[in-house]
Amino acid sequence: MNSVVTARTTDSRVVLAVVSTGVLLSSLDLFIVNVAMPAMATDFGAGLTGLSWVLNLYAIVFAALLVPAGRLGDRNGNRATFLLGLAVFVLGSALCAVAWDVASLVGFRVVQAVGCALLTPSSLALVLAATPPERRAGAVRLWVAFGGLGAALGPVIGGLLVELDWRWVFLVNVPIGLVALAVGARTLPRPPADCGPLPDLVGAVALIGAVGSFILAVVQGPDWGWTSTGVLAAFAVALVLGVVFVVSSARHPSPVVDPALLRAPNFTLASANSLVFQIAFAGMLLSVTLWAQNVWGWSALRTGLAIAPGPLVVPFVAIAAGRLIARVGAGPVIAAGGLAFGGGLLWWARAAELTPDYPSGLLGGMLLTGLGVGLTLPTAFAAGAGTLPPHRFATGSAVLSMSRQLGLAVGVALLVALLGNPATLDAFHRAWYVTAAVAVLAGLLGLGIRSTPSAAERQDAEPAQVSHG
Repeated sequence: MNSVVTARTTDSRVVLAVVSTGVLLSSLDLFIVNVAMPAMATDFGAGLTGLSWVLNLYAIVFAALLVPAGRLGDRNGNRATFLLGLAVFVLGSALCAVAWDVASLVGFRVVQAVGCALLTPSSLALVLAATPPERRAGAVRLWVAFGGLGAALGPVIGGLLVELDWRWVFLVNVPIGLVALAVGARTLPRPPADCGPLPDLVGAVALIGAVGSFILAVVQGPDWGWTSTGVLAAFAVALVLGVVFVVSSARHPSPVVDPALLRAPNFTLASANSLVFQIAFAGMLLSVTLWAQNVWGWSALRTGLAIAPGPLVVPFVAIAAGRLIARVGAGPVIAAGGLAFGGGLLWWARAAELTPDYPSGLLGGMLLTGLGVGLTLPTAFAAGAGTLPPHRFATGSAVLSMSRQLGLAVGVALLVALLGNPATLDAFHRAWYVTAAVAVLAGLLGLGIRSTPSAAERQDAEPAQVSHG
């Protein structure tokens, strides 16, 4: 128990500031790169289809490695895993900035993805370890809100940096990441590691293969065709490896995902809510980007500025939601978030016209979707992660993060299928109605989530802290 207490003596605000920098960089990078794609295509003389792997392979590797990386952090120490992940991410960013062709850029993006997979679950684990149980929900909401801030700043900063040179979208990560590494090496706590036996290697490889194959099938479905040999084979591989993972996890004494995680209060519901809500989120973000650029003919920078008001409200709503949760509970707040998000999409379906009119056509819906994200994502993530036993902080948060990544991949594929080619006004309306329904469904899934663990549940977690400390 002493090691757990020692981990919490570090100021949790310092820990949150350091680890959130890594989360902000990874989120910022995702949205910046989207804006830089046309400039990369011009520089390399490549088509956008080939360059799509700059995004797709990153998403596949990141999502596939999240849970094994989280298990590694729980076993070997989350401080070392976070610092290693941040260092790898910074190295990958520097390499991306000097890429000489599409193949090298895609390869260096994989390095970035490995770094993100290492730092993401361990960053939240460090925040949870340094924060008393009664304050963890608020800390997690802030951690998630930093990702929303990256979504807001990404398109705007990306548009500005692309005006200089697209390589700056990667170089900007290097000095910020190096400062975070230097500060983190001196200030981050050393929460106790699991130090148990090696996790199930067969299960880990099967999980990586299953998640990677599933996302490959989803992201390539629109291009290859949903009934093509490649897509069907990828789905089949994902199914087979998923079965292998489940069987291996049931038999191994140290599974990658401890079945006890699924019995943690709120965890399963929070994972389901995250997956479904991210389907709606991905559809919303891509649809409004396509609408602004392809229908209204706006530039990347103007589109980024138009999108920014929604994500910018997320951190403020996430902080203010704490008082509302204390009064009505987490479940109703999550449900309200789903309704607000769906309302924003319905706003666009009813108000957006072919003639550009930002104040009445997009702005109201943008603010409503931002309100929905601020109420839903931080609250559900906090409720799911806040009741995890300390020796499974990183693994549990990795499962929640993986659910989000799977939802993003499915959401993009769903939107592409709904819009068709070429996308018409009716197709956009249809996509917004369907996506709104998905958001409401996510809210309903969150109704059963409770705010905080009961006293008995906290006592049940204490023996785990002692035995693994």
